[in-house]
Amino acid sequence: MRLTFDDEAESFRAEFAAFLEANLPTEAEAAERSRSTGHLPEWARRWQRLQFDAGWLLPGNPPEYGGRNATVVQRYVHLEELSRRRIFHSFNPQGVGIIAASLLSFGSDEQKRRWAVPILRAEMTAALGMSEPGAGSDLASLRTRAQLSDDRSHFTVNGQKVWTSGAHDADVLLTFVRTDPEAPKHKGISVLLIPTDSPGVTRRPFASFTGPEDKDFNEVFFEDVKVPAENLVGPRGEGWRVANGSLGHERTLMWLGDAGRMSDLLRDFRPSTPLEEDWYATLVMDRQALTLLGTAALARAARGETDVPSLSVLKVLGSEASQQALERALEATGPEGLIHPTRSAPYHHMSFDDAFASWFHRYARSFGGTIAGGTSEIQRGIIARRVLGLPRG
Repeated sequence: MRLTFDDEAESFRAEFAAFLEANLPTEAEAAERSRSTGHLPEWARRWQRLQFDAGWLLPGNPPEYGGRNATVVQRYVHLEELSRRRIFHSFNPQGVGIIAASLLSFGSDEQKRRWAVPILRAEMTAALGMSEPGAGSDLASLRTRAQLSDDRSHFTVNGQKVWTSGAHDADVLLTFVRTDPEAPKHKGISVLLIPTDSPGVTRRPFASFTGPEDKDFNEVFFEDVKVPAENLVGPRGEGWRVANGSLGHERTLMWLGDAGRMSDLLRDFRPSTPLEEDWYATLVMDRQALTLLGTAALARAARGETDVPSLSVLKVLGSEASQQALERALEATGPEGLIHPTRSAPYHHMSFDDAFASWFHRYARSFGGTIAGGTSEIQRGIIARRVLGLPRG
């Protein structure tokens, strides 16, 4: 298998690298840190806006939406270059990678103008309101209700969301609601854009088990919240299709995030015993296997072929291999690995602070990779039924 790229792709990479060298914020400029995935310090807003204006924020988008109509291979080298340098191009990753992308796919022209472009240009931030108590990975079981008014001018929303990353700092929530309680579970779901300053919206951030200072998660409560009907994204009752699109954007390249975390760990940890060398070698092999499988998926996408179910293999391999390796690293460092807060790697001002936090913190955060975007259990079900052709048990 050839893992090199043609002259066009390498020229694209060189142009992007030159942009980074000329424009990357300095460590001093990035002194104020992002406190959640819905919070953008002013320097991070300027950085994201600069990328948008230059076409480097999401290169696969057309220029009016922060891109340059890049091919899938060009998008790959763009993300590879960011990962290699430990750079986050947006500190509101769900807003840029999921919510704005969903609006560009399913929203009206007015929604693109009013919401998608401001999110992409860092003029506002967004959070994703999917999970609920009792409806985490099973989105079809959600119970947040949105009742359309008799004059069809607005929806009234009541219910609760949980694990809503960055909601307390976000300006708007892309919220999945049930608009037809009598329809089958997958058929009665719709999607609303709900500004977080709407009367009746309450956001309660809570700490993760990495420590009381790690407050990204939120409970969000909706009590008789009035949402204009024009904030409906896509057709009423077609929320399941929007959800699949929301989690499917850039799915061909999502494995690069896990590959990057595995590469970071290979740089940050040095084995000192035969046992540590053994698991370190396993990580090297897992990283290479993920790269080979991911590159094969990339080649299929470049040829215009679609094989979405097989991407579940990449999701399971990448998220679980990196989690297992981080567990081994934590074990190897012993009691010192539990010291928190501290650093397990050199400081990188263009990364989220999680990327170089304590070994305990990094291991604890790895569980998000096996949950978000579809749990490992869900992915294994997809692999069993749609890749291997096994019958339902």
